[in-house]
Amino acid sequence: MGAITIIQYKTVNVDGLDVFYREAGDPSKPAFVLLHGFPSSSSMFRNLMPLLARDFHVLAPDLIGFGNSAAPSRESFEYTFENLTKNVAGF
Repeated sequence: MGAITIIQYKTVNVDGLDVFYREAGDPSKPAFVLLHGFPSSSSMFRNLMPLLARDFHVLAPDLIGFGNSAAPSRESFEYTFENLTKNVAGF
C-alpha cells in the first residue's frame, strides 16, 4: 500500500481577489498547474492530484467566479479570457 498524499487547501490574494487552490507534492519538484474548464472547479482533480504529486508540485486553482475563489460582480470584474488569464498568471 502506497503513502497517502496530503492535499492542502489554501487561498492567495491576486490583484485584490481571493483565489482558492489545492496543492500537493514537493515544492522542490517541477510545478504542474491544473486548470479546470466551464462549469467546474479544482475539485475535478481531487483524484488525479495524488498520482501527479509523486513526481510534481501540483497546484489546482479555482478560476475567479468558480468553486471557492472570489466571485465578483460583472460590474466590478470583466469575465473575459484575457482577465482570467491575467489572474492565473498572477497566481
